[in-house]
Amino acid sequence: MNTHIAGVDEAGRGPLAGPVVAAAVILDPAHPIAGLSDSKKLSAQQRERLAGHILERAVSVAVAIIEPDVIDRINILQASLEAMAQAISQLEPVPDLVRVDGNHAPRSAVPVQTMIGGDGLDAAIGAASIIAKTRRDALMIELHQHYPDYGFDRHKGYPTREHLAVLERLGPCPAHRRSFRPVRQLGLF
Repeated sequence: MNTHIAGVDEAGRGPLAGPVVAAAVILDPAHPIAGLSDSKKLSAQQRERLAGHILERAVSVAVAIIEPDVIDRINILQASLEAMAQAISQLEPVPDLVRVDGNHAPRSAVPVQTMIGGDGLDAAIGAASIIAKTRRDALMIELHQHYPDYGFDRHKGYPTREHLAVLERLGPCPAHRRSFRPVRQLGLF
């Protein structure tokens, strides 16, 4: 019997806009993927290439998205854990073990191990990191089509100098997280 170990990670805890996205990946030991690592250590081009390999070769890949209004209601940590729990629950087959990047475990029907720095230590967590990041970046590029003045295609919602200046000038759009301090401090709602 094969043991299925899922790696889980999220992207988008720090931005002021857009969703938090979690991915869960069960890799196939018979089809290894070279170069899996923490998505933050890879270029956008490397992430896209690896994401294609992961989607082709993994046993299972699942993604869950939590939107800004829910983040504002339950807070970013709870939203991240909820996204992870949803991604885990979508995996087929059900994993025997889940490894999660960080020190907070999402709810899961199967055992969960937390690993600080896991996206650089565990190939499946690295794969989940890449899938979560590429999916979130694609969503931010879509948001840019709806709100082109904010530059989401460039900064992906992170609090860059450019983003903060536009936020100050235009105020928040519906994609912004109103509970996050730089948005909340504008006092526009």
